[in-house]
Amino acid sequence: MSPANARFTTLLENKVLSRLEKMRLNPLRRLTNRTRGEHQSGKGGTSTDFADYRDYVPGDDVKNVDWNIFARLERPYVKLYRHEEDLHVVLLLDSSASMKFEGKFDRARQLAAALGTMGLMNVERVSVYTCPARAEEPLFLPPCTGRVSRGRLFDFLERLEVKGDCPFESAIDGMLSRHRGRGLVILLSDFLTFGDLQKPFNMLFSAGLEVSAIQILGPTELNPELTGNLRFVDSESGQTLDVSNVGDLLSVYHAHRLALEEEVAMICRQRSGRFLSISSQAPLESVLFDLLRRKGWIR
Repeated sequence: MSPANARFTTLLENKVLSRLEKMRLNPLRRLTNRTRGEHQSGKGGTSTDFADYRDYVPGDDVKNVDWNIFARLERPYVKLYRHEEDLHVVLLLDSSASMKFEGKFDRARQLAAALGTMGLMNVERVSVYTCPARAEEPLFLPPCTGRVSRGRLFDFLERLEVKGDCPFESAIDGMLSRHRGRGLVILLSDFLTFGDLQKPFNMLFSAGLEVSAIQILGPTELNPELTGNLRFVDSESGQTLDVSNVGDLLSVYHAHRLALEEEVAMICRQRSGRFLSISSQAPLESVLFDLLRRKGWIR
């Protein structure tokens, strides 16, 4: 592969990255960290503290276009400034054993790379947390910002592995012990947990974080095809369950899965947040540039 065609990250194709650089996260609320100024994903600022450039997209204020660069390159670029308010984007990835099934963790890392890129390119502060293995310190990427931080973000995500057995709700608690500042938290998980999510979601909301949750399930989890006598093994606890009447099991399973989906969605809505459930095998570009845009998560 020639250097000109080399991929910037193994997680995303260059053509996808190019599109992401022109897009923005679109939180429901402006939970920023000071009382003056405006969120940098909005109309742009009047501060003289220059931060970075990004491609012009329709709707940007033409007053922020750098016309000198336009004259040289014949492409419009918008100047970005550090504002008196900043939005902190927190990405929390579930790395428990169940996420290894049918590419769920790989899709979570890709989504984290894409959403983090949008934040960095709009001078947001972006940090990443993941579930630790028991008795281990949680892995996290401290807050970073700007185009120059993309390499740090991608390197951190590329090195992550599925090895955590810490319950997801405990990972939220661990994240909050280190996090400071208001903003947006995006949870990427299958939410297949026996724990109570009410308390950790309350803690996120109380910390001034708008909660956006993306549930990632494998195709077999969404539509299992089972026949005969089966033994199920819990990938995290190792517990087993023998089943002979698969037909009855499937109806119970689907009822439970849909109830879990509705529970997490309700918990998010009650805290002025959002919820979305996707298949790990859904085309990435369709999720990013169609589904998330139609749902108003990005613009």
